[in-house]
Amino acid sequence: MTLTVTDLSDATIQHWHDFALEHLLGSDRLTRNLYDLRQVKEIPAKAVNVAIEVNSDPAARNIRVAVVVASEQSGQCRARVILPILTETSAAIKIFTDIEAAEAWLSRPLDQMA
Repeated sequence: MTLTVTDLSDATIQHWHDFALEHLLGSDRLTRNLYDLRQVKEIPAKAVNVAIEVNSDPAARNIRVAVVVASEQSGQCRARVILPILTETSAAIKIFTDIEAAEAWLSRPLDQMA
């Protein structure tokens, strides 16, 4: 599943939170999500906290998530700061600046996900 996010307003964050928790119910080890955040100028702390909450759910261990940001130098650098926190949660998560690299990583066999 690929989701393109254009803003991280409170309404968008709440919608994603509700959607993500429901999405976890039917997930399995083949579930792969790509979140394209390249159009988002800055990732607010609230969005980070919601991501940590959702990805800490035990069902998140069944999914792989690639997050694509515009650049490491943009206001999105918060994504690089939270990556160590997110990787301690249940889901396999990696942050990219190149969408093709993200798609390639998601396509790799499970035993090559590192």
